[in-house]
Amino acid sequence: MKKQLFYVLIGFYLLPIASFAQNIVKGKVTTLKGEGIIAASVKEKGTSKGTVTDQNGDFQLSVSGKGTIIVSAIGYETREVVATTGPLTIILSESAQNLGDFVVVGTRGKGRSSILTPVPVDVIKINQVNMPTAKMDLTSILNAASPSFNFNKQSGSDGADQIDLATLRGLGPDQTLVLVNGKRRHQTAFVAVFGTRGRGNSGTDLNAIPESSIDRVEILRDGASAQYGSDAIAGVINLILKKDIGVLSVNTGYSGYYDPRNNTHYGKELGQYRQGGAIDGNAFSLGANYGVGLGKHNGFINFSGNFFANGKTFRQNLNTDLSSKDGLPINKVRRSTGDGSVTSGGLMYNMELPIANTKTVIYSFGGGNIKASDAYAYTRNLSERPERFPDGVAGNSILQTTADGETYYDPIIQTKIQDLSFAAGVKGIWGKDWNWDLSNTLGRNNFHFYGDQTFNASLGAGKTHFDDGGFSFLQNTVNFNLSKAIPTVASGLNLAFGLEHRYENYKIYAGEKDSYSNYNPNKATGAQGFPGYQPGDEVNAGRSNVAAYIDAELDATNKWLIGVAVRAENYNDFGFTSNYKFATRYKLTNNFNVRGSISTGFRAPSLQQINFSNTFTNVQGGNVFEVKIAPNYSPITRAAGIPDLKQEKSINASLGLSWKPVSEITVTLDGYRINIKDRVVLSGQFDESIPALKPILNQLNVAQAQFFANAVNTTNYGLDLVVDYTKRFDNKSIKVLFTGNLNHLNIDKINIPNALDGSYKNQQAFFSHREQAYIKASAPPVKLGLNLDYGFGNWMVGTHFLYYGKISILGYGYANTYPPLVALDDDPNKTVLEQFNYSGKMVTDIYGSYKISKKVTVFFGADNVFNIHPDYGYVQGAKLSAYDGETGGAWDAVQMGFNGRRLFTKLAFNF
Repeated sequence: MKKQLFYVLIGFYLLPIASFAQNIVKGKVTTLKGEGIIAASVKEKGTSKGTVTDQNGDFQLSVSGKGTIIVSAIGYETREVVATTGPLTIILSESAQNLGDFVVVGTRGKGRSSILTPVPVDVIKINQVNMPTAKMDLTSILNAASPSFNFNKQSGSDGADQIDLATLRGLGPDQTLVLVNGKRRHQTAFVAVFGTRGRGNSGTDLNAIPESSIDRVEILRDGASAQYGSDAIAGVINLILKKDIGVLSVNTGYSGYYDPRNNTHYGKELGQYRQGGAIDGNAFSLGANYGVGLGKHNGFINFSGNFFANGKTFRQNLNTDLSSKDGLPINKVRRSTGDGSVTSGGLMYNMELPIANTKTVIYSFGGGNIKASDAYAYTRNLSERPERFPDGVAGNSILQTTADGETYYDPIIQTKIQDLSFAAGVKGIWGKDWNWDLSNTLGRNNFHFYGDQTFNASLGAGKTHFDDGGFSFLQNTVNFNLSKAIPTVASGLNLAFGLEHRYENYKIYAGEKDSYSNYNPNKATGAQGFPGYQPGDEVNAGRSNVAAYIDAELDATNKWLIGVAVRAENYNDFGFTSNYKFATRYKLTNNFNVRGSISTGFRAPSLQQINFSNTFTNVQGGNVFEVKIAPNYSPITRAAGIPDLKQEKSINASLGLSWKPVSEITVTLDGYRINIKDRVVLSGQFDESIPALKPILNQLNVAQAQFFANAVNTTNYGLDLVVDYTKRFDNKSIKVLFTGNLNHLNIDKINIPNALDGSYKNQQAFFSHREQAYIKASAPPVKLGLNLDYGFGNWMVGTHFLYYGKISILGYGYANTYPPLVALDDDPNKTVLEQFNYSGKMVTDIYGSYKISKKVTVFFGADNVFNIHPDYGYVQGAKLSAYDGETGGAWDAVQMGFNGRRLFTKLAFNF
């Protein structure tokens, strides 16, 4: 006891001496512009003491006497500073070997350079890619900028005409998670069901976010379910909003398609098709951004707005000489083929407000977007299907007459889409440098259909506009994250812990009675083009899930980074799941790194997939009929032997390198392999040949039925390559950017339910060769891009090349067999496989820009300057069976599009 008391007394005696020897250093680490540098490392030289700067660049560190502190940050020169008692301002200049753009997606620690991350991340600065192009929407801009980002502009596919669902690495649209400022973004209520890639999937409408509000886009090309939860199987897209203040930026532009080859305006003499002007698809965009400071502690609120209007395009094969190579017959299936029109407007804000004399920041962001559109559906020809024309229709204004006297009408499918989002949170520093962040993010998407210039043939000719009903999706996410950088463990450790609760709600609401009812058994049921949702389709479904996650990144040495993540998640309808990720990066030299990862992933079937129900009109082999999509739990689904939906599971592996041989050149090369089990897709179409379905189909007055099912197991593997050369000298600049993606998808297994396994026809109806071809064509097997830009004085000129590799798609088959077959023109008794081969094509864009003044820059040029089109989608020797693809036109919806040359001019103002 006496001995213990002695040690206590000695301790009290030495305490003031130790305190006297310590020096509390306070300071701020900034750039040359005075901006605070977040997560800069501050260490005492020769000791293990250290800390990191907070979100304002401030730090506090206890050092021994007048020691020396070492300050470093990725992309900046390291500095050594003698500790003093007064506040320090330490300015770091950019390193001559600046390692590139910083990214925050994929980590809950400090931002890292894009070539120092253990997994591949593209950083796309919007103000550098959105102006020198005729492309007017975010999705198509990203499609040209990122190697494995893909989307197909749809035509004649109901709501998919106006929701551009994008994918990563050839997977489904709902297998990529979208974040805004690191917070989960809600999906659209829309489900792709007809005439589209990503069939049976939902996704996020990137175009609902004003382009003017986005500073940069981070595309994490690696599985991240263990970090972010469901939907991150293929990767993550993180949109970082602007924080600018005091500058008003306004961008405006015009574009239009000039296509003498296929624009129906140049085929008026045929007297068969609708047409617009010599230049169609005319588009106008206007975006503005302005921010103001809030308070006295670097707070801000930034506002953005966008307006966009895009006219229709009209495309057909105008060569009707069947003896010539690409001559095709008149397209009576769909006389108005092309892009639908759209008008949209949106607002967005981004705000941060630091609280005085604290380390706490209140933040919020959100906005809204409205979109109205219309697109032509398949043609109704009187001579072929009189039951789709009401009695007494003669003389009605919506009827059209061809040069050869055929009477027809093209129903119009209109959509009105509302998209709202709101996020609010508080973040700060607690205790000994624990960073905390509590937030709530709410989003809602409402999708409403209307039928215009159409009939309910059973009702009569007097009514030509119908309210078809629609659906909505709401998502609310509460997230709490706690992280701490511990620089004294090895060369630095970052720990993060978090909790998340997410609630989702999905509704289908019926249209007006006239949109779906039958008043005359001798006439077709419901509004033509898009029959309305019925009371039996209505649903109001909700679910919730809770998650807990742990994330750690360890710089084991100055060269070796290790990252691990574990996530446990529990759904009230699907139960428990856990997922894991391991990632690592090793610096072989100061400018050469190898990296790799392996992870498990999951995606719970969406509420849309579980509950969607609708009757729609399909066209196969020239026949028009109704198809019922039944929810997973319905009696018709059970009668077909389709089991309950279950979650998708994946294993994702990647291996790659990053190399910066000189400051001007960056090279990244990454290979990947993604195994997915039980992918949720839309089945093929079942008819009354299944005895249990016949009475139900007859009762519903439909010919076929479709279902959502865990139909297929797949393996994707591929390679991404990015080479970036940027050189600035005097008043000149050169930029060369090469991007490449090689992608291949294998279908490992078709998960045929036991009830269907006995019959080849039933197996094909479940997931046919045609559906398999479509899922394989989700991305081209080769996608290569080369951007060449040269700046001199106030001028900039450039050319961009984009190559899309060959894909093959199967038609429906006029012979109504599996696989799909069509008869030869010169021998109707002989059939061949209806396979459409779209060969690889190169598209060339050119542009120029001139800086009129410090505040005004003009851009001009043309995309697809050589007016390249996809090959026509038909089978050689079977031209009379043309127009049997998904769009009903001369082409399918392939990535390069079929509208041809697009001219543009844009203006950028900064005040």
